[in-house]
Amino acid sequence: MNSFAEQIHHSWTSSLPQSVQMLDSIEERLSGASYSPSKELVMRAFTGDLNDAKVVIFGQDPYPSSDHTTGFAFAIPKEAKKIPASLRNILHEAKADVGASRDRTQDLSLWIRQGVLLINRTLTISDNVSNSHKDLGWSDFTDCVAKTLGNRGVVPILWGKSAQELGKYFPPDRTVESVHPSPLSAYRGFFGSKPFSRANEILVASGKSPINW
Repeated sequence: MNSFAEQIHHSWTSSLPQSVQMLDSIEERLSGASYSPSKELVMRAFTGDLNDAKVVIFGQDPYPSSDHTTGFAFAIPKEAKKIPASLRNILHEAKADVGASRDRTQDLSLWIRQGVLLINRTLTISDNVSNSHKDLGWSDFTDCVAKTLGNRGVVPILWGKSAQELGKYFPPDRTVESVHPSPLSAYRGFFGSKPFSRANEILVASGKSPINW
């Protein structure tokens, strides 16, 4: 099976020349360990062309249940029957904000096809243990990713403290942020924050087409 570095699109490799060394180091530390998502899904958010990216939504780390992990932040497989609370809140806000249909979006593929990146701050976890790989080197990698996206004018949607750490790489007037959509904070500023329409306003103002959320 290809290494993490070999799985990413060449546009990422050319824009992040340090990525190969960083990913090889992380993969070496994971050697022999059991983790989620499975190896072929870890770098899935980076398999598309970087030049197509318009919006990035940063998450914290993969869902604790391997049945829910897809390699994309917040997304779950189409066949998953139980929707995690954070995703349920995201879909609720998307419907309230821009009228998005909740029936078609649980794998978030509609967003991904339009240039929305769904990237976790930490791309792996030990099986069923949230935040267990936060010191493995992933944050250094995603810092570099955020800096590259900021230089390219990609619009960030930053929910919660972990994602907001990356705000320094993006212009404040082109940044959408609020508290996290988790049940603990959704009623403290996530619901009603209108992240989807706000991101579209920024895209349109810069001459880009909006996302059909």
